[in-house]
Amino acid sequence: MKLVIQGKNIEITDAIREYVNQKIEKAVSHFQTLTTEVDIHLSVARNPRINPKQTAEVTIYANGSVIRAEESTESLYASIDLVADKIARQLRKFKEKRHDNKIQTNAKTVAVVDELPVVADLIGDRTPELPAEVVRTKYFAMPAMSVQEALEQLEIIDHDFYMFRNAETGEINVLYQRKTHGGYGVIQPRNANGNGNSKNGKTAESAVPEKSVAAKG
Repeated sequence: MKLVIQGKNIEITDAIREYVNQKIEKAVSHFQTLTTEVDIHLSVARNPRINPKQTAEVTIYANGSVIRAEESTESLYASIDLVADKIARQLRKFKEKRHDNKIQTNAKTVAVVDELPVVADLIGDRTPELPAEVVRTKYFAMPAMSVQEALEQLEIIDHDFYMFRNAETGEINVLYQRKTHGGYGVIQPRNANGNGNSKNGKTAESAVPEKSVAAKG
């Protein structure tokens, strides 16, 4: 298993490297047969208005799937502890889902989403700011999959959206969480005539059917 540690606005000292190795290796020790590479990204926010400032992000590549977790606190070591626990839960969930899929190959998968409290004001009195330039670029393999399979991937990457290649149309789609009305939506490209894809007749943005997923919120 390959483990890569990177830092932004922080020096990766021997003490930090040793602590990360200890915590992350322990978190993935029971899942080494699934994982091929583990990327750890540690960063410190320079903007004094951003609180908490110390962030630990873990991305695991597991047999063609990407599993991701991120935690931020005022202490880098606390962030590492939290993200190690979180990625272990994500891996356990991923392994259980793989096992269930093998047992019930033809059964429909129903995604259960826990209700979480909605924060009314995410930024408080801070002024929203966008970075002046692109600061990070990521490249991922994008195998064709169904919307349901994309939903399963969304649940293990700790993001509110997931980009994938639709197996039915061959086009790039984006699956995302609908904040206002709950549930999930799919963004699809329009064709040259301004209509939805000709293979399924859908519009550029459509909601994932409620029978396939449980609405959130």
